[in-house]
Parts: sequence; C-alpha cells; structure tokens
Amino acid sequence: MPLDASFNGRVYPPSPVYEVSREKIKEFAEAIGEQNPIHFDAEAARAAGHADVLAPPTFLTIVNIRAIDAIISDPELGLDYSRMVHAEQSFSFSRPVRAGDRLTVTARIEDVATRMGNDFLGVRAEIDTEDGEPVCVARAALVVRRPE
Repeated sequence: MPLDASFNGRVYPPSPVYEVSREKIKEFAEAIGEQNPIHFDAEAARAAGHADVLAPPTFLTIVNIRAIDAIISDPELGLDYSRMVHAEQSFSFSRPVRAGDRLTVTARIEDVATRMGNDFLGVRAEIDTEDGEPVCVARAALVVRRPE
C-alpha cells in the first residue's frame, strides 16, 4: 500500500530540548575520527574565534534522527520501516553548533511521491535553539521499497 500523499506538508510538534555538551561533542568527534582540536579543546576553539567547542557538522545527525523517527513511526503514515532505506542527507547551517546549545527540532514532510513502484519521502527538519535562533535545516530523502 503506498504512503498517504495527503501527508505532504504535515508538520510534527517540536522535539524536547537537546542539550549539546562538550562531552557529547567529544564522543561524536572521536567516533568519526575527527582530530581538529576545536572539537575537543575550548581554548583551541576560542583561539579560532569561537565561544566554545564546536560540533562537527554531522553531529546534528543525533538530533535529526529523532525527527525522522517521529515521522516514520507515525502509524497514520503507514511506513514499513523494514523496507526503508535512507537515500540522502544534507545540512544547511545558519551557524555552527557549539557546546551549551539547547536545540529543538521541528520536522515536516516536504514530499510524498511514488516512482518506479517505490515510495519516496522527503523530510525537512528545522533545528533551532530553544530561543528560536535558526541553526540548521536538515533534509533527508527516504525510499520505501514496495513488496514484490
């Protein structure tokens, strides 16, 4: 059964606040093999002109995946997770993510389409500080294979 195209434009409630800490940034940076000291050392970050340790750009995957999970677990959408693949991901930053940020994510479905017998879902996540300052817009393309 195809995904419900009426979900095009549906906006999900903002996520709970996610607090970005130096420790979380360090763990993520180590996990991806990042070695730039601005991700580990507050003094190095300040020397480079930043207020605190910066997160690597892909750090927001941690926050963004929660927004995607809220959408794909929506029972009304009818998405079969076992048939889904994450086809594409992009991030457009307004500013870097830094230790001390308190972020929320508002997710929306930008596109629901069927092509070549598969469903395609475009997801947009607006990541802002809890005070409403824009930080990043993340987009993901998901493909749901139909049963044969």
